[in-house]
Amino acid sequence: LSVHQMTVCVRTQATCGSTHLLCGVAQQRAFCMMAAGTLAQGKSEGRKGAEGTGVRKRGVDGRVRSFEEIPHTGRSGWINLVKFWREDRFRQLHKHTERTFDALGPIYREHVGTQSSVNIMLPLDIAELFRSEGLHPRRMTLQPWATHRETRQLSKGVFLKNGEEWRADRLLLNKEVMMSAPVRRFLPLLDVVAKDFCQMLQARVEREGKGEEGKRSLTMDPSPDLFRFALEASCHVIYGERIGLFSSSPSLESQKFIWAVERMLATTPPLLYLPPRLMLLVGAPLWTQHASAWDHIFSHAEARIQKGYQRLSSSQARGSEAAAGGQYTGVLGQLMEKGQLSLDLIKANITELMAGGVDTTAVPLQFALFELGRNPEVQERVRKQVRTSWPQAGGDPQRALQGAPLLKGTIKEVLRLYPVGTTVQRYPIKDIVLQNYHIPAGTMVQACLYPLGRSAEVFQEPHRFDPGRWGSSREDGQKGEGAGGFRSLAFGFGARQCVGRRIAENEMQLLLMHILLNFHLSVSSSEDLKTTCTLILQPETPPRITFRKL
Repeated sequence: LSVHQMTVCVRTQATCGSTHLLCGVAQQRAFCMMAAGTLAQGKSEGRKGAEGTGVRKRGVDGRVRSFEEIPHTGRSGWINLVKFWREDRFRQLHKHTERTFDALGPIYREHVGTQSSVNIMLPLDIAELFRSEGLHPRRMTLQPWATHRETRQLSKGVFLKNGEEWRADRLLLNKEVMMSAPVRRFLPLLDVVAKDFCQMLQARVEREGKGEEGKRSLTMDPSPDLFRFALEASCHVIYGERIGLFSSSPSLESQKFIWAVERMLATTPPLLYLPPRLMLLVGAPLWTQHASAWDHIFSHAEARIQKGYQRLSSSQARGSEAAAGGQYTGVLGQLMEKGQLSLDLIKANITELMAGGVDTTAVPLQFALFELGRNPEVQERVRKQVRTSWPQAGGDPQRALQGAPLLKGTIKEVLRLYPVGTTVQRYPIKDIVLQNYHIPAGTMVQACLYPLGRSAEVFQEPHRFDPGRWGSSREDGQKGEGAGGFRSLAFGFGARQCVGRRIAENEMQLLLMHILLNFHLSVSSSEDLKTTCTLILQPETPPRITFRKL
């Protein structure tokens, strides 16, 4: 282990030693130090008391503080919920957590409606939380989603499962979407969609742009096209076939699917804090919108799955698969061929992958184009790498990405500043100590990614867009002690990290690569984007980007 992979700390309880972390993350040895903000007459020092250290002093009498002593935002969940509604905090949840950490320090409790959590933001605390996640890590159940599956008598995918049932299904899915062998097989499918997107964009710039022929530029909102790209790319990997969203008349059905995903995401957060069964009984409009959005998502996925199943059955009957030299049949085809998951479970997981694979890539791509446009020097550094790597790769997308690490750094930097999901949750399986406060087993603890990514205690010049900070030298652009692996958590962590991570990461990198090979990007205003939270973080207004043909 390198020095930067060691977490050196002192715990106030004698329960230390080295701990094994799940799922390919380097084992970290820790003499765990959970020091807390100094408390004087019951008040927390807040974050300013120990900037740059990532840790806090002990309580004034040296003892581990009780759970009840953790700073909090108010004891009544229902009063807090009314405040959230009245002050529109749901839409600004990321800013609310940032302000609350500034006011109360690096740990606080919050009770909103039916939900209670302990919120943290420093890497050392996050490392300790993940060391306590157990063999079957749990994150917060999105109860509105679960209620929809239960009332419609639909199977749940891994996103909504827990325990041994979750683990068994997840291990089977990992073989098709997370391991290096399937990634190598589906990368060419993502690459061809990214190339086609750029050809479509080139034709549009030539047709609608200004300037002399061959060097035209066009200023536009690319977000509708990015949503179509994300759906086309994920469908190509999941179903092994194109759905034709780049044609001159893309299907209305696919556009309705995109709208349904957006409506589902927008109606989820308010429902999280209310009992969904009650809303179902009283027929609340919010619940009705949410359930109908999921119904549309499932019907769209069902039609695609049926089509894929028929195609696979007919090809097997003809024996054409062998003749085609084992052509990749998509995630759906692979799962069906192996037959280890029931058809109902395949449908449940494919639908979750589909629903989770559109906004979560299209929105970060909006932010990426904006940041590259307003940071022309960074854009040129990344383009220089890409221009060297792409010809040397000989058409192999995996080699091309490996030769341009700044592409991956760009995605990590975008997700540092604009995390798609603003928190990662776990329920520790044993009592732990965070910031010198006792946290009972089974407490929901949230790692808050927006304040983490913008904290001067964790990153040097946190508001500077610098993909190079994620390079081989882990010191670059990062501050604080140890826990180096717990600064980039946009896809979650360990066994319960995002199951579509490899699809999303490569999809975004390949599109940026082809865009940078073909266009120079610029923006008319370099002012920060205003952001809002549905279930995911997104721009209040999609940024307009100028694409100039190279």
